[in-house]
Amino acid sequence: MSDDKRTITGWVMTEVGKPVEKRELSIDAPKAGEVLVEVAGCGVCHTDISFLYQGVPVRHDLPLVLGHEISGTVREAGEGVDASIVGQPVLIPAVLPCGECDLCKSGNRTICRKQVMPGNDNHGGFASHVVVPARYVCPVPEAVLAKHELWEIACVADAVTTPFMSVKRSGMVEGDLAIIIGAGGVGIHCVQIAAAYGAKVVAMDIDDAKLDIAKSGGAGAVINVADKSFKEVRAAVKDAAKAMGANPFCWKIFETSGTKPGQETAFGLVSFGGYLGIVGFTLAKLEVRLSNLMAFDATVRGNWGCDPELYPEALDWLATGKIQISPYVEKHPLEDINEILEAAHKGKLTKRAVLIP
Repeated sequence: MSDDKRTITGWVMTEVGKPVEKRELSIDAPKAGEVLVEVAGCGVCHTDISFLYQGVPVRHDLPLVLGHEISGTVREAGEGVDASIVGQPVLIPAVLPCGECDLCKSGNRTICRKQVMPGNDNHGGFASHVVVPARYVCPVPEAVLAKHELWEIACVADAVTTPFMSVKRSGMVEGDLAIIIGAGGVGIHCVQIAAAYGAKVVAMDIDDAKLDIAKSGGAGAVINVADKSFKEVRAAVKDAAKAMGANPFCWKIFETSGTKPGQETAFGLVSFGGYLGIVGFTLAKLEVRLSNLMAFDATVRGNWGCDPELYPEALDWLATGKIQISPYVEKHPLEDINEILEAAHKGKLTKRAVLIP
């Protein structure tokens, strides 16, 4: 192997709907501005499932190693990168902007058109190593590592930071009513974050086990919506809000399920002064009445990942115990990837699966 190439082990997607395959891959050594990271853990996200099972297009030609929730240790640095980063434990943001374009300089880093998303724009974290741009790779403080293993921190790359940015953008204040639709691997962290802001939290799901977990994360009320009509759901939310003494207006709603029923419910709950944060993703098309936004003076906003400049703050929340991850993640050998992806696809996981090379 030449000096400008490296050999890694990765599990590649070759075709939509097919199991991923273990392969030895030849990749470029880190170029200027890049680092080579030895993967400690990579979380399994709904987006990976969308790529593999639902045909959501990736931006890199197949075969491709998926996985964008990555923590690990920097092993090599390309030209122009501070050499002191080598050997450091790091968290890799799920979306890595260029930092130089007009969008980045105006604060719109998450929509940078030169962004790199591991497992989409290039090989991702279901592998032994990954090469990524170095600019926004986030060193993990010792205060975090004193309480958590490095593999656990992988889920912060998306499952924690994406709802973190959505809640932050909502302008949430103590006493607000926060409604989280979907209490899975992302929703549980949205519950925690909203509760840490002092919100009165209602969590919804179709799975009682996930709702029990949401209670442990700070939900003051939970609603199983499996057999409920929308009218019944709305009535249940109103009852919960009244019981908790929450404001009947200006609700903060966060759709984290990435499902058509979840998004329909979320939009239907928007009322006077409401805010709806779209965190989950689905290809499904919805029919909605946009005039509701005008009539209610309401806001709907999505966020593509999280601004990497917020990652240090999210890690500080972890270090100080404002949010927890250990109760909500579980590790699995990377060799079991197809079994875990299938379980995630069927909604059988109650905790965020992190795959360990």
